[in-house]
Formats: sequence, C-alpha cells, structure tokens
Amino acid sequence: MTGDTQGNGRTSEDTPRTAGSGIARRRLGGGILALGGALALTPIPLAGAAARSDSGTGGPGGAADTGAGMESGAHRPTLRRGSAARAGLLQEPLDQLVRDAEAYLADSPKHPWYAGAVLLAGRGGTVALHRPIGKAVRYSAYDEKTDTGVEFPADRQIAMAEDTVFDLASISKLFTSLLAVQQIERGRLELEATVASYLPDFAGGGKQDITVRQLLTHTSGFRSWIPLYKEPTREGKLRMLWDEVPASTPGSAYLYSDLNLISLQLILEHLTGRPLDILLREEITAPLGMHRTRYNPPASWKPKIAATEDARLPWSGLERGLVWGEVHDENAFGFGGVAGHAGVFSCAWDLAVLARTLLNGGVYGRSRILSEESVDLLFTDFNTAFPGDEHGLGFELYQHWYMGAMATPRSAGHTGFTGTSLVLDPTTDTFLIVLGNSVHPVRSWRSGSAPRVATANQLARAVPVRPERGRTAWFSGMASASTATLTLPALRLDSARARLECALWWDTEPASDGLFLEASAGGEEWQPVPFTTVRPGPGHRPAPMPHPAGSVTGWSGRVWHRLEADLSAWRGASLRLRWRYTTDQLYVGRGAYVDALRVRDGGRTVFDSERPRDAGRIGATGWVRSAD
Repeated sequence: MTGDTQGNGRTSEDTPRTAGSGIARRRLGGGILALGGALALTPIPLAGAAARSDSGTGGPGGAADTGAGMESGAHRPTLRRGSAARAGLLQEPLDQLVRDAEAYLADSPKHPWYAGAVLLAGRGGTVALHRPIGKAVRYSAYDEKTDTGVEFPADRQIAMAEDTVFDLASISKLFTSLLAVQQIERGRLELEATVASYLPDFAGGGKQDITVRQLLTHTSGFRSWIPLYKEPTREGKLRMLWDEVPASTPGSAYLYSDLNLISLQLILEHLTGRPLDILLREEITAPLGMHRTRYNPPASWKPKIAATEDARLPWSGLERGLVWGEVHDENAFGFGGVAGHAGVFSCAWDLAVLARTLLNGGVYGRSRILSEESVDLLFTDFNTAFPGDEHGLGFELYQHWYMGAMATPRSAGHTGFTGTSLVLDPTTDTFLIVLGNSVHPVRSWRSGSAPRVATANQLARAVPVRPERGRTAWFSGMASASTATLTLPALRLDSARARLECALWWDTEPASDGLFLEASAGGEEWQPVPFTTVRPGPGHRPAPMPHPAGSVTGWSGRVWHRLEADLSAWRGASLRLRWRYTTDQLYVGRGAYVDALRVRDGGRTVFDSERPRDAGRIGATGWVRSAD
C-alpha cells in the first residue's frame, strides 16, 4: 500500500462548459462554487502575494525574498541556493530542523524511523536548506527472527546525497492529478463527468455514478486498496477494478484509496492515447527541467537511489528480496512500475521545482504547466462536507498530522508510504520536502509521522512574526502538552467603561489547542472574559468578531487582530487578567503572540505594556519576549 496511516486514525449536478474553456464551475461574485455541496469558498491567494500582504510575517527588516506574486506580470522566481536571511527565514529554527531530523536516525523508540533522509526547505525563490543525513543504502536484508536489519559491509553502504533519488510512493498521486487538471483545462476531461462516461466498463459493481472529482478528492466510495498484483495479466487487474463494489455511496464519505488514482490513470491514457509515464515526461518533467523524475529509473541510476524494503512474505505481498531501484508498491510493480497511485521516482531538488511552480501559479521560468485558475483549485477545499479531511484536486489540505505547524487552510501536500512528504504553504510562500527511506529494511520499523511534524514545526517557526508595535511581542512558544500563562498585575477598576485592548495573533491546532483570556477578582477562581477581535483590512472597517467564551483556536490568517474586552463587570474589584495558552500532546500550530497590552478605566490608562514600569510587572510562565 502507498498511503500513510494518518496520525489521527483516518487512514451532483454537472456545470456547463464550452469546449476548451477550462475547468467547469460557476462563479458567484469573487468566489468559486462547485455544485453538489462540495465547495463554496473564495479563491486562495498564492505565493508571495499572500506572503507580502501578510503584515504578521516577513523577513528581517522586511527585506525577505518571498518571491512570487499572483498579480499580472508579477515576478515568479526560479530556484537558487541562498542564506536563511535572503529567504526571509530565521537560521536557528533551520539548524534545529536538521537536528530534529537527525534524532530519528536513532531508535525512536525501538527502531530508526528511517535509515536516512534528504531535507529541503525554502521560501520564495531561495532554497535555504538542502541537507542529506544518514544512509541511502544500509541494509541487505531483514532478520524477522531477531527483528534486526542485516547491514551491508561498511564499504557497500551508501550515504545519502543531495541528489539521491527516492521512490515517492503516494506523492506520485500528485503528478497524476496535475495531468488530469491539464486535461480539464484543455476541455478533454470534465470534473463533474462520470468515470463511466470515459470508461464504460468502470460502471460494473454499481460505480456508474462516480465522478472524476470524486476520484481526485477520495470521495468515490472505493475502499483503500485491493491486491491487484495477484492477477498475473493487465486484463485480470482491470477486471478486478471493474467488478469492485463501492464501500459507500459515492460522495457520502471520505476514504483515501489508491484505486481512485489508478482509475484516473486509465482515463488519462484513454483520452490521450499515451501511457502515463510518457505523459509525465512530456507534460510535466521535461518542460520543468525535472530530469531526475520519472517512472522506472534505468539501471545506471541505481547507485544514486535510496533502497527500500526487504520485501518478503508475510509482511510484503510479494517475494522480491531487497527492493532497490524498482518501485516498492506491489500494485504498481504489478502494472510494470507505471501506475497512477505510485511508481514515480524523484529527488528533493526536482520536487522543489514542482513546489515553486505551483506557488508561482503554474509557471516556472518560461514553462507553464497549469493556469493560475487551476492552481487555485489545487489549494481549495472540495471536501467541506467532511471536516478534518480537507482536500483540493489531488492535494491534501490543512493536515497537522504531517504538516505540523505549517498546516493552514491553505497548506497543501502529500505523503508517501516509503517515508516521503511534500508541504507547500502559500500563506508564507514556504515549501518543505522530507524524503526518507523509512521502509528500509522493513515497513514495520516506523509508524506515524514524527520527523515530518518536527521538521515542519521548525520551518513554520523560521518564518518570523513582526511585533505589531515596537521591537518585541509576547510569544507563547510552540511546545506540545503544555500550558503557558501571561498575567497582568492586580488592577483596581472604578469605571463602568473599563476595557482591555491589545493586539493578538494566533495559529493553533483547531479545537485541540487554544488561547484563553481569563480574569480573577479578589483571589477567586479564574473565569473567562468575553472579547471581540477585528482583523484590519483595506476599505471599510470590518465588523468585530465576538468570542463569547473568551477564547480563540485555529487559524487567524496569520495577521494581527485588534482585541477589545469589556471589563465593566469587575467594577470596584481588584482584578487580575491573564492569557492562558494550552496545547495537547499531539500537534501544535505556530503559537500565539500578544502585543500592545493596555487597560483603560474610563479616561485613565491604568496599565500600558509600553511603559517600562508596567511591562516589568507582567508575570510570564512559558511566554517569552520575542522579536520574531
């Protein structure tokens, strides 16, 4: 199987379109509406346009090279190596990113998560980190009796290198999805058309109503996997697919399935008359100069390819021995190495080119592979009916289980069972590639996505947040399973017009982590303080957003908000106020920042954090003053 087990346990009406007019959808105002309840969202700003317009993020002195913009004629960068400062990133979190990744080369807790990895991180057009760690080839076999790896002699082991090529496993699905969206642009494929309208035999087993969109968003009803490799002929494999009965009514549930992208491959090959590997080369890798990306790498590449598993029964479906230079996935192997769900090999730099292309709005250098409109859809959630399973066309969205603190409603990516992952955040114009060989020597040695989360957390931390006012702001930190408090001194309020004002910035794991404003009068228990927030923006003043429970959670847009809280209920009392930031043990967001704290009592200002004496009276547990 190619899909990773996720950390949280989650393993319509046609729209008219004229030929060649691109993706079929109906526009309402400035938004996009895909019929059938799948989507009703505003298109998402991409690349540097979002990064530059975000007043809460940016590089030192505002000089960051955040690169692309989606405006007509905007500069869209190609990649080059550069410093963290040139990328608008902080160096220390990038150094910590490497240290965190290296920790998983050791037992974690019983076995290494991977034998090695290649890490690549950047922002805008600058690759600020490209680091190989560990071994590309370490083990010759797996000893199931002792649960140990049989190592090659030292002189036959191969260290990871920047250009090591990996079996991407399910990241291959992204390439198939991009090829499908190209065909939609060209008017040859309809997003809301049924699969059976292109492949009549597909209708078997009650699948006549499954649409192309449902394949791309994993809402077709297919179960996750079937052993197609057990059928010796291609015809037999297809017959298994034609006869497969959906596990749920199409469109009624999300269930990640390799069968969706295998079916999409068959549509593409039918429409174009070209096999998938040729389509990949002609439509994506050759135009973008991704010369180390392909299906079925030649034998000459083998010394530069990371080995995968000692594939033997019962843990593997096939008896193959050490898989090295051939696709690991059994079904993809059964299709001759070329499949819609798995089989693509690539290196970190090539994937960074793909990331930059998408963040640029579909263009890299002189080559355009997708329209800006199509790229918008890749990062737009079609699965609003299935909270927690956000999905664009082929791309997963807002998944903390491997995106960590990079996860926002705009963050897109995918993982691969072999230990690979790709994350793009259009909000900050950042990209992270972690390529590991985590099934080397056996798939049972790792579980979860701890290295992916750890590295993503550090890249998110590397994007600075400028204080709303002055040189520093209070920062909650990003620790998991923790509580941090920021407490003001006791204040006596005499006015019926007493209020708290401050600037607030937050990004937490939705619902699981939160920031709470609380009050205590006369030493009594802490209780919530309702407040309102306003997100500044161009034009008229937006309406205040009420927070009656005195808390915020989730994503604030990564910009500063102005907060006001009515304190009149504590008139005549000696009042203490505090911010409490609480996280669970799993994942975190970028954290919370508080700045420009001020308490007004009618016409008097009784507390102002910009006054040195008042600032010195703030009690901080877990919170720190931060310039970034």
